[in-house]
Amino acid sequence: MAGLTRVTSAAALDDVVEILERDGAVIVEDFADPEVLDALWADLGPSLDTDQFSDNWYDGLRTRRVSSLFARTTRLTPVVTHPVFLGAARALMQKPRPMWIGRSRQEMTPSIQISTTQLIQIHEGQGKMPLHRDDALHLRPHPGPTTRVQLMVAMSEFTADNGGTLVIPGSHHWDDERAPRTSEAIPTEMPPGGGLIWVGGVYHGGGKNVTATPRTGLTIALDLGNLRQEENQYLAVPREMVLAYPREVQELLGYDRCPPGLGWVEMHDPDIALQDEETRRQAGLVVGGALADAR
Repeated sequence: MAGLTRVTSAAALDDVVEILERDGAVIVEDFADPEVLDALWADLGPSLDTDQFSDNWYDGLRTRRVSSLFARTTRLTPVVTHPVFLGAARALMQKPRPMWIGRSRQEMTPSIQISTTQLIQIHEGQGKMPLHRDDALHLRPHPGPTTRVQLMVAMSEFTADNGGTLVIPGSHHWDDERAPRTSEAIPTEMPPGGGLIWVGGVYHGGGKNVTATPRTGLTIALDLGNLRQEENQYLAVPREMVLAYPREVQELLGYDRCPPGLGWVEMHDPDIALQDEETRRQAGLVVGGALADAR
């Protein structure tokens, strides 16, 4: 069985998009620099060390998961804005949609948003995760347009033996009656700093770890802005942590209005909640006599 297609960060975006449309997944061998990995380990590693194993079979009884990553570090900008990941997500999902407003034909391009974030560490003895589609959360039919593009950054080496993510290339083209089989899945093998990008309709799942070394990956999903986020970023990430990120990342966290008009507050773009106190007061962001604030 052939492995997943591999590219580098220097790959042409059009080529990466073509691979994702064909196979549904691609490996970027040099996705994250060592300095980025070291900084993320410094910020996020302690949370893994104190975290308990998951308490259910689906998430993995020998797997540790840490969420709310943008609340735990300010160093995710080069990950979520990586040109290959963000560029592919924009190309695949941000497509103009026609609509009529009265007698005026308009074209609206939806935004995209960060949906879920996790650090996932698979330990010795963890079995294979059930193969699944991430966009099934939105109960959407397959095949169909891409509504999610997801990333897994290898924080440690990914191999066939230590739980490298299993992927069935091309399965985003299947309908909803065809069941996935593990014999069809290919393990993701990549060095620390490598990145697996896949679309929401691809069947995948964590692999089995038969080694003594944990396998650690960092995942971020981008969804269309008109869908509910899997992880509620407004509650997960305190306002002061959102303010530590550049405007582009703030918009991806949801502080942006999705055309034609989803996500407003007091008829303003939601980024009004990130402005100074007087601006928020003038905008009417007052709840129970106190200024409304994110957690």
